[in-house]
Amino acid sequence: MAVLSVDLAYRRWSDLGIVILDRKAAAISCEIIPSTATGLDADHAGGPIDPNILAGRLNHLCGVRGIRIIVLDGPQAWKSNANGCLHARLSERQLNTAAKTGLPGMVKPGPYRPFAEFCLDVYDGLCRRGWRRLDTQTRPGMHHDHIDQYANTNLDAQRILIESYPHAAWKSLGLKPLPAKRRARVSDLAEAYHGLNCLVPISTTRPPNHDQLQAIVGGLPGLAIEENNAADARIVGNPPRREDGHWREGFIVLPLPPHSAEFAQFPDKMPSA
Repeated sequence: MAVLSVDLAYRRWSDLGIVILDRKAAAISCEIIPSTATGLDADHAGGPIDPNILAGRLNHLCGVRGIRIIVLDGPQAWKSNANGCLHARLSERQLNTAAKTGLPGMVKPGPYRPFAEFCLDVYDGLCRRGWRRLDTQTRPGMHHDHIDQYANTNLDAQRILIESYPHAAWKSLGLKPLPAKRRARVSDLAEAYHGLNCLVPISTTRPPNHDQLQAIVGGLPGLAIEENNAADARIVGNPPRREDGHWREGFIVLPLPPHSAEFAQFPDKMPSA
């Protein structure tokens, strides 16, 4: 049961980070999909990226591979009018994300708006092809309740879109977040990959670059949800809904350290304070 995880970009196809994660015994197998892969490159490889074309190609890739969960690093909706936050979705406020999607058309900081609108268009393009945003309805912030309810749905009949936030994903795993791409050195990538691999054994088809490494860590909770593993993921925010003709809110899903599952199954092994 594999999942597709994408670190989104809108300027160049080569900036996309695309990986397929699958559980192989005690380790996770990661297939890194280059932007030049069949079905992704064609005549648009130089960019900029058309969100509908990208949605179509991701949908095709999932159809070929039998994948029913896509994890996307980028906002899926605008802020609700009544979520109690001034400039952000609840999930963004709870995670203190660097950028905030406010009411439709309102983004902080301003230069983030083209990327935010691109991401929303990718989600919408996938939804037109039969996908749906993760929309469990239990109390926000209670990851066990969220995934337990999700496990009781007919997952086989659904194709689900999940929003990730890699910066918070690293921190959620107890690891140092990867520096921004423009500041990251090769040594930073090696250090981050080593730390992640010590915590979650991963085998990759090639050494991951910055975008692919972000897609890997962002995709881990999607794998947990695919496996109905409530202890390895945390769901933050409010469920997505339609409001005044726009999608609003939406969950962000984070990975939790693997030992969380062990302690959930054997509470007596939880270390004492």
